[in-house]
Amino acid sequence: MGKHWWKESVVYQIYPRSFNDSNGDGIGDLRGIIEKLDYLKYLGVDVIWLCPVYRSPNDDNGYDISDYKAIMDEFGTMEDWEELLEQAHARDMKLIMDLVVNHTSDEHSWFIESRKSKTNPYRDYYIWRPGKDGREPNNWESAFSGSAWEYDPETDEYYLHLFSKKQPDLNWENEKVRNEIYEMMTWWLDKGIDGFRMDVINFISKVPGLPDGDIERGKKYVSGHKYFMNGPKVHDYLQEMNERVLSKYDVMTVGEMPGVTVDEAKLYTAPERNELNMVFTFEHMDLDAGPGGKWDLRPMKLTDLKRVINKWQTGLSGVGWNSLYLNNHDQPRMVSRFGNDKNYRVESAKMLATFLHFLQGTPFIYQGEEIGMTNVQFPTIDDYRDIETLNMYRERVIEGNEREEKIMQAIYEKGRDNARTPMQWDDSPNAGFTEGTPWICVNPNYKNINVKQAIEDSNSVFHYYRKIIKLRKRNPIIVYGDFQLLDEENENIFAYMRMYENEKLLILCNFTDQNRSYQLPNNIFHPVEPLIWNYPDLDDWEEMITLRPYEAIVLKGK
Repeated sequence: MGKHWWKESVVYQIYPRSFNDSNGDGIGDLRGIIEKLDYLKYLGVDVIWLCPVYRSPNDDNGYDISDYKAIMDEFGTMEDWEELLEQAHARDMKLIMDLVVNHTSDEHSWFIESRKSKTNPYRDYYIWRPGKDGREPNNWESAFSGSAWEYDPETDEYYLHLFSKKQPDLNWENEKVRNEIYEMMTWWLDKGIDGFRMDVINFISKVPGLPDGDIERGKKYVSGHKYFMNGPKVHDYLQEMNERVLSKYDVMTVGEMPGVTVDEAKLYTAPERNELNMVFTFEHMDLDAGPGGKWDLRPMKLTDLKRVINKWQTGLSGVGWNSLYLNNHDQPRMVSRFGNDKNYRVESAKMLATFLHFLQGTPFIYQGEEIGMTNVQFPTIDDYRDIETLNMYRERVIEGNEREEKIMQAIYEKGRDNARTPMQWDDSPNAGFTEGTPWICVNPNYKNINVKQAIEDSNSVFHYYRKIIKLRKRNPIIVYGDFQLLDEENENIFAYMRMYENEKLLILCNFTDQNRSYQLPNNIFHPVEPLIWNYPDLDDWEEMITLRPYEAIVLKGK
């Protein structure tokens, strides 16, 4: 297995709007990130992934780009961005940018031209169709609810938007569109960035004819996923992108790919295919969703998580490479979702970090995760900002007469704003995020959960993350070792082994709030020494080990 810097790295994801505000307008910005680079260096991360900072009307918090080569005014200037890159590199940290090329904003100059007339040279940059039987060209549903088509009276046609109606999909069939994108990517890489995280990149190829999705009873619009996820030309496009752009630089690439399977991921990430380094899979993020999708809540079974993790760890082993994450800007906070954010917040945050960082792959830390930030429960829907959440609430409560308490509970557990509350720096007003009024409310628990407190407490979640990151740098087994799942039917303890050259690691994680006993595998290795554990002390063990609530232990042996 080839060794690469991006396999050995730990990535830290910044959501700029919520990270640190330097000028008091209530919105995080680039200078705010520059102020905190020493903090990230102290944590020990190698790569910063910056969510979109491009010019945007902000319908979907920057994922609707109106100019790929300009910086959003609220975030600062191109000079600020250049200083951020320079300062990150000076601290030996790399910077990767978000690449959003499935769609643009409807305020992008290409789309402004495209909608002017059917003969405009930019018309074919987007996907336009006439209506069908007096309604939309097909029955696809947008990711943010409602139809995936928007009628434009100017030319009496509809344009496709898999997300918000302000995010029209680009037409990748058009070679000019692809050339524009490759030129833009080259422009950023020549500025010195170290790679891209590619937004819904497996949506860029649509099945010709754009057929209707399978009809579901009582639903006007349905999922068209099978006609645009991992579409017919997606590998051609990514190989062309690699040949024209990526192959000329030593960079890391990760593709966000909802609905991707292990077999498809092998094609995307196998080095000899020259596409991407790794993908973000969503399979483990869907385990607590019921038949009705993410807002239909159901408890996650640990055996399901084991099945999914094992499938990806063994499936990509020696073929591709895994990305490792339990939360990001689109997902709730991991300690609230997979751990216990009440009685065992610190223990379960450390346990989850142990579970994740000892798997094979490149770990991604989402801002605030390293201090154990939690989900939030705002008092009213008016406190929420996320377009997906607000659209769903309107559709189900205001238009659909569903019970508000039920929908609010789903928002508390799954809403994207859980991850977007401001970073909690200290216990001063607004958690030290801003001197103004924050764009979204701060989680009220910031007085107890903040960076200042975490740095001062040697037993904090933060210092545990520092330890794990240091161990990863010193032990190639954590990066390159083979993975083996143990005891797959155990509903309480996630146990697995890593093996590399003549070393072995045994990782034990108690996912419950009860003491759980675990029989150590026979003669697994001797002598054995504990590498890291998440309680202040460590119980003795012989053949049997008792794990306390949310306890995690990593044992090392030969």
